[in-house]
Amino acid sequence: MYSVLKTGKYYYDINSEVRKEKKYGKNISKAKVLVCDDSMMVRNKMKKLLTAYGFTQIFEASDGAQAVEKFADIVPDVTFMDIVMPELSGVEALKLIKTNSPDAVVIMATSVGTVGNLSEAIKLGANDFLQKPVDEEQLYKLLDNYFKKEA
Repeated sequence: MYSVLKTGKYYYDINSEVRKEKKYGKNISKAKVLVCDDSMMVRNKMKKLLTAYGFTQIFEASDGAQAVEKFADIVPDVTFMDIVMPELSGVEALKLIKTNSPDAVVIMATSVGTVGNLSEAIKLGANDFLQKPVDEEQLYKLLDNYFKKEA
């Protein structure tokens, strides 16, 4: 498990379960995450990073149509959506998800070549963005914004 130092750097800590519970409460392991990307390599990397962060319920979709279907089935707490995917683009999937679930947390992932799609995603209600390739520090800082310490 990776933990954060006051400097903002992450390190591996065998006692992180205690820190995780103090910071996020006991329910982070019950939170559902949906990772939508047409690249299996990207999905596997995201699953590894999300598991290290403390998530245990991680679901996958390999295209936008599958993402919309899985979202309806599992109702995730957070969804990571690639912008460029077959069948249905990430932006089109975002539109369908937000139409049916306006409070859904959807974080778009983009590479430099797809920055033009970001303005459309913002208009449709994307909650945040990740630059690809995703690194753990970038991901964990973003997740810290959504999974605050329970009162």
